[in-house]
Amino acid sequence: MAVTLPLLLAGPMLRHCDSDNICLLFVASKPLSALTLTLAEVEYPLATDEVTQFKLGEHAYQYIIHLCKPELNPSEQLIEYGVSTPTDGDLFSGVKQLHYPQQQAPQFVVKPVIDKLLHGSCRNPHHYSGDSLVAADTLMATDNSATSRPALLMLSGDQVYLDDVAGPMLYAIGKTIELLGLRDEQFQQALLTDSKHISYQPASMYQRHKNILPRTEYPAATAISRWYINHPIFTSSIAENHLTSLAEVIAIYLLSWSPELWALMDIPKQVNGLSPANSARWQREWLHLLEFKAGLTQVRRLLAHLPTYMIFDDHDITDDWNLTAKWEQAAYGHPFSKRIIGNGLIGYTLFQGIGNQPDKFKADIVPQLSAFLASPTESQHDELIDTLLHFDQWHYHLNTSPKLMVLDTRTQRWRSESNLAKPSGLMDWEALMEMQQQLVGQDKVIIVSAAPIFGVKLIEAVQRTATWIGASLLVDAENWMAHPGTANTLLSIFLHRKTPEQFVILSGDVHYSFAYDIGIRFRSMSPNIYQITCSGIKNQFPEKLLPLFDKFNGWLYGHFSPLNWLTKRKRMSIRGRRPNGVNSQRLVNKSGIGLVTFADNGAPERISVLHADMSETEFKPPRQTR
Repeated sequence: MAVTLPLLLAGPMLRHCDSDNICLLFVASKPLSALTLTLAEVEYPLATDEVTQFKLGEHAYQYIIHLCKPELNPSEQLIEYGVSTPTDGDLFSGVKQLHYPQQQAPQFVVKPVIDKLLHGSCRNPHHYSGDSLVAADTLMATDNSATSRPALLMLSGDQVYLDDVAGPMLYAIGKTIELLGLRDEQFQQALLTDSKHISYQPASMYQRHKNILPRTEYPAATAISRWYINHPIFTSSIAENHLTSLAEVIAIYLLSWSPELWALMDIPKQVNGLSPANSARWQREWLHLLEFKAGLTQVRRLLAHLPTYMIFDDHDITDDWNLTAKWEQAAYGHPFSKRIIGNGLIGYTLFQGIGNQPDKFKADIVPQLSAFLASPTESQHDELIDTLLHFDQWHYHLNTSPKLMVLDTRTQRWRSESNLAKPSGLMDWEALMEMQQQLVGQDKVIIVSAAPIFGVKLIEAVQRTATWIGASLLVDAENWMAHPGTANTLLSIFLHRKTPEQFVILSGDVHYSFAYDIGIRFRSMSPNIYQITCSGIKNQFPEKLLPLFDKFNGWLYGHFSPLNWLTKRKRMSIRGRRPNGVNSQRLVNKSGIGLVTFADNGAPERISVLHADMSETEFKPPRQTR
């Protein structure tokens, strides 16, 4: 029986919006022409260079609208928007629950001064915790006036998990590929010659780490086991359903942000052909995905009303992406693993990267990407991946107040010169110098780093020990202090006399939340540095382990501990904020999305985490020392 596809498959999603720009993304089930954008009842017939169409499949067309005109959008006002064509009318009018009560169309607000923002990372669809984006939408629904709205939503990594995919999600991905006619591709040096031979039947689930993913051809080079040949290139401990093809990557993005495709498929709760353990795992994941997809209508509404900015972390591509130079040699030296990584990067470009700063991609990336998707060949596929792997403009900044700077901590690595198996620095010297130049002349700034710059010292010590015995990949041993060059250069930037007076760092990655107030020891005019870590939106740290880390970290590396003088950050005074004022706790292990309110001078006035159950944790300032 043929399935009738809705016109809109995903979106609309607001991306880069300011006084001169609006960027809007959506996916339709058929090609559209003669699009008109309406802003506050003013119609703008869109020219060819203002609409980018990507043919994702036979029944999937992505549209990225970017309109740029001086003083296009007034500030601090609700602006209704819509997109129409002569044949289909208003494209968004048939989308259920797309706008908030008492509204006739979706709306956004341009806020040049960031007075409030939402931020978070790590949204794993099949994790048992609730989806905090749903809570963010519920908060917006209670008061969506222009003054009360956050200025933006910042997603700082792991918006999707390409390496950790539930069995029922992989089944849904297979159905999506079939429904939309997403394209097949050929593989080189793989056990499967092409993606047509991938099975999405339940009996084939949880086997990709054994039957599909590539392996190295040389012995493992660690201090523990040098004899182990053909070890996995992809190091995720839960890579049983790791995505491989571009069609799979496209499908998971469509399934992660909109509810339409979920309504067209029936995913069985009980399946045959799995082991008892995997059968129980399927049923657990099925239940968690049931809750996840129930919240997608609200997630879509949130993303349609709030300008959203993104940056990748490892799971957007694969676990431990570029963690060590040795990993890079293995991953990019094998045609199939390079293709898998490249497909993840193509997906990131389509659904995340372009929308952040469309002008960065228009000259080189968009034409090549569009030509490939219109009529794909294997040579074009490989050339596009090479282009994206060498692209060095993933980072960006917003000319807001405070200035918001989003760092690329994945593709500009400072590789270890002493041992290729040691963790690379998160940014190399050139990238750090470029960052410093962006800071010059700023009195207040917000920096977005996927990983915390100032982490939990005890956990960093465990990672350092694991690196010493050759197991850096085992414990995800990447942090800003892991590489001496990166650590010393970064700390020098903070110690510089011209560091902005108010310096706020937003980070995620770690699956728990905390906040630090940071100063420079022995300096009377120290800048005010704040780090706010919120993770994850739908993920958590192992529940029994984190309280132990929290307690022992306080004992060993508390503010007055002499052990701090043995660390790289000994010149910095770091005080942990108290969640809801609790003196004995600094880390919060509960899924949530960060909500930060800023004072006029750029300092955070209120730091809190909104949890999926609508409870809230506020990080209270540390007690003053006498």
